Formats: sequence, structure tokens, C-alpha cells
Amino acid sequence: MKDAAVTLERRLDALKSGRTISASGRVRRFDGQIVHASSFPAAVGTECRIASEDGGWADAEVIGFLDDYTVMVLTGGSAPLVAGARVETKLRADVVPVGDGLLGRVFDGAGRTLDGLADPVLNARWPLRGERVNPLRRKPVRHSLDVGVRALNALLTVGRGQKVGIIAGSGVGKSSLLSCIARFTSADVVIIGLIGERGREVSGFVEELSASESFAHTIVVAVPADHSPVLRLRGLHRATAYAEYFRSQGKNVLLMIDSLTRVAHAQRELGLALGEHPTTKGYPPSVISLIGSALERAGLDSESGGSITGIYTILADGDDTTNDPIVDTARAILDGHVVLSRKQAEQGIFPAIDVNASVSRTMTDCVSQAHMARARKFRRYLSLWDQNRDLMLLGGYQTGQDPELDMAFETYPKLVSFITQGMHERSTLIESDARLQALFP
Repeated sequence: MKDAAVTLERRLDALKSGRTISASGRVRRFDGQIVHASSFPAAVGTECRIASEDGGWADAEVIGFLDDYTVMVLTGGSAPLVAGARVETKLRADVVPVGDGLLGRVFDGAGRTLDGLADPVLNARWPLRGERVNPLRRKPVRHSLDVGVRALNALLTVGRGQKVGIIAGSGVGKSSLLSCIARFTSADVVIIGLIGERGREVSGFVEELSASESFAHTIVVAVPADHSPVLRLRGLHRATAYAEYFRSQGKNVLLMIDSLTRVAHAQRELGLALGEHPTTKGYPPSVISLIGSALERAGLDSESGGSITGIYTILADGDDTTNDPIVDTARAILDGHVVLSRKQAEQGIFPAIDVNASVSRTMTDCVSQAHMARARKFRRYLSLWDQNRDLMLLGGYQTGQDPELDMAFETYPKLVSFITQGMHERSTLIESDARLQALFP
């Protein structure tokens, strides 16, 4: 007993130091995805391998502990496992290799290359889940970031270090808008996490992006919907870890995650597997905690001078942007949100940004007072038109009764033209401001 206790103590010391250790157990329960093994010393995040019936090995990752079991999730898809199969630890997955070799490459959630090229040479390491930063190290957002989209640059200006959510239902143009931003932004490094999306969409997104000049300073982490929830979560953390590394080098990084809702779904799968009780609309408490910790990793760093500007897409079930728990939770933490309108998308307006339903909380600190005044006037006229459109069409209003309303109806076609932008058309901050100034001198 004494020798066993000493062995266990040494293994626990190895876990604390981050060294690779060897431990093993046996499969006791398996439901096709979740594996319960006899208890053995392995921290959450440890990669394991399990002997399968066909003589091979199945990859898994420790996600927690339940009663006397070590709970794991298969990361390589389904496998023919049997009761009593041997489980062995491989290594801990709490650090990721980083370096300039990441640029212009595509990886999966485990860090494996997907573009068919040789593995990059990466000599530095970064914590997968980041390091908690003293909030006093976070500088306030004072400078704008050019994202190349006129409606955002002029009316919802994004600041360096800001966290923004793009909220919309399915098929309204979230991914297309992200593609435009990735190709046209002035950020030093662009990191895109495609989490839980369709494989076809991932392929098309990467193909279009790789054809542009901006791909040389872009990193893509792609984890499609058919991957395990552990890999989907790891994809989020890996993309954010890459962004944190480049921020520490003084770079202005644009981090885009598509989508935060799919990440929440992955955490829900794991939480329920570990016995968490579902609360709001089936989401366990760990989902809310994950969203907060993930979003807070973006921002500015006063020591390095670098920044992470985070853009996160959020899928609103049934186009409901008010009662969805993921939308509500994210909106409370974000520094602004952009709502995409299905009605505008059906009218052929791209990007289908609902300007009056969207807000940038840092815009007032990033643009001049004159710019802010013109943006407010744009919103005012757009709102007047929307509120009185039916009245005008039904003949309940006669021109000349309200000069401001007359101006709103007169300028509405110009407002729509201002918002509308081609997929391959870039509009810089200076050009966007100049066009807004021409609209409202």
C-alpha cells in the first residue's frame, strides 16, 4: 500500500509539473462517444489512447471525473471498443506550439495540418486556455480598426481590442460577411476559427480566402460539425491561443470565431455527459461560464502594445435575437453587436446589417464628434423611414407636413446604397467616412 501511495504521489507531482506520465486503466462503460474508465491519475485535458477490438487504438481526451470513473470523449470518431479494453495516457494537451510558421496555414482542433503541406517549424509554446490577465493591464479602446466593410467602418466603427458579436439566423450571410472582413481588414494577423460548421462551407471559405493576398497573414482553425465536441472546444481555445501569442508579439490581431453558438452546443454535450443539470433552454451552467472566459481573452495588452479584436458569430434560433440564452449572455459581455436582418437579405441587400438594431459601444472613443453626428443622422433617417413606411404607402401622409420625414423618404435610396456593398468590393475607413460625409455634409 505504501509503495502504491508513493507511486500515485509521483504521478500527481508529474501532472503538476506538466511532464508526460504513463498511467493506465480499463474501459468500464461506453455509449458510442463517452467512455467511463476505471480511475487513474490523469488531469482534465490529458490525451489518451484506448485499445480497440480491431487491434488498433482510439484517441480520447479526459473531460472529467464521475464517482469512481475517469470520463473521456473519443476525439477521432467512433471505434469498436469493448469492456475491459486498456486505456493509456499519451500526453497533456494544455499547451500548443506557436510561431510565425502558423501564418498562411489551415489546422484542425488538434493542431494537425489540413492543407496537405508539411508541418510548420514552431519553437515557442503557449497555454491552450490562456492565462488570466490583470484587468488593469487592459488598455481602453481608443483606435479604430479598418475592417473593409463600409457599413461597419462608418456606422458601427470597430475599435482595436473590441469584442463584437454578429447575431443572425441561419442563411442570412454571417459567413460571407466574415469572409469580406478577413480579406479586407488592416489587422496584422487574422485568425479564423470555423467551429461546428458544414464541411462544404469550410472548404469553400478556405478556397476563397486562400486566393487573396491577405492569406499570407491568416491562420484558419477548422473543426466541422462531424468532429467530437472536445475537438470543437479545442478549436476555439487553439484559435484564441494563437491570437494571444501574436498579441504578445505586439501585433494587432483580428480573431473571428464562427460560431460561438456551435461552441456552446459542444460544451452542452460534455456538460450533460458529466451529469450537469440543464437550466435555461437545456444549457447547463458550464456553457455560460465558457462564454464569459472565452470572450474575455480578447482585448488590448498594455505590456506588449498588441491587441486582439474579437468578432464572434452567434446563431439566433428562429431569428429570435432577444430570448436566446446564448445571444443574451454574449451580448452582456461583448462591446457591441451587429444584427443581420433576414428581411434585408431577402431584398438582396448585402451585407444585411440592421443598423438601428446594432451598436458599437466603443465607437464614440474611436471617431471624431463630426463623424459620430453624421452616423446618428443616418440612423435617425433610417429609423423614420422604417417607422412611417406603411403610413406613406397607404396614403396617410402628405409630403410637406414634416420636413424631417420628407428628408428621410428622399434620402432612403441613398441610405440603402450606402449600406450595400459587393462581396469583392473594399471600402477603407477613409473612403467610408468620406462617403458618409458626402451624404450628410
